[in-house]
Amino acid sequence: MSPAVQQLMRVVYADPDSPFSASELAQRTKQAPDVVEQTLQHLVTSGILARQKVPAGEPEAVKVDRSFIFYRELRSIALKSFAAAEPIRAMLRGKFKDSVVRAFILGEDEDNVIEVLIVHGAVVPDQAAMTAACQKLSKTLHRHLQVHVISMARFNGLTSRDALAAKLAAASTFEIIAPKDTKAQLPVERLGLLQSAKKKLAALSRS
Repeated sequence: MSPAVQQLMRVVYADPDSPFSASELAQRTKQAPDVVEQTLQHLVTSGILARQKVPAGEPEAVKVDRSFIFYRELRSIALKSFAAAEPIRAMLRGKFKDSVVRAFILGEDEDNVIEVLIVHGAVVPDQAAMTAACQKLSKTLHRHLQVHVISMARFNGLTSRDALAAKLAAASTFEIIAPKDTKAQLPVERLGLLQSAKKKLAALSRS
C-alpha cells in the first residue's frame, strides 16, 4: 500500500463506523486535497470504502465498507503494520530502547482500543515519560492505547491462571519487539539459597 493509502486507512480504520469527508481526511492526514480525492476514488472503486448518502448541501463522505470480502484481513494487516505495530515499535525503540526487552500487541476491542504489553529489563521505564509518549501516540493513531508494563520476572512467572497469559496465548496476539531487538539489559537473576549453596560447593570442589 502506498503511503497515501496507509495514512487514509489508518484514520478510517480507527473509527470504521464513522463517515469522513475528503476535507476532514486531508486535514487529519496532512495530505493535499487532490491527493486525498484521488486516493479515495481508488479505495471506493476497490470496494474498501463506500460513499455515504448525505443531506443536500453537505460535503460527500466515505466510510469503511464492512461488507468488503477482505475487510477483516485488511484490518488485521493494518493493525500488524502501519496502523499500530510500526509506530508503537518505533516509539519504544526510540524513547525506551534501554528499558524495553519485549513488547506485544494483545489485540483491539470493539471500541478500537489497542492493548499493549511491555516487558522491561533491568531499567524500569519512567512512568510519566511512558504515559506521555503513549498519549501522544494515541493522538497520532486516533486510537486509545491500554498499556501494561511488567518486569521480566513477572513475565517469566506468568501462569495459565493469569489473565495476561491467556491474552498472550490468543491468536490475536503478536510480538512487536523480541529479545535482542533493543539495547535493554536483562535484570540480574537472584539465586535462591539452595542454588547459591550449590554454586559455592561447586566452586570449592574445583579449588
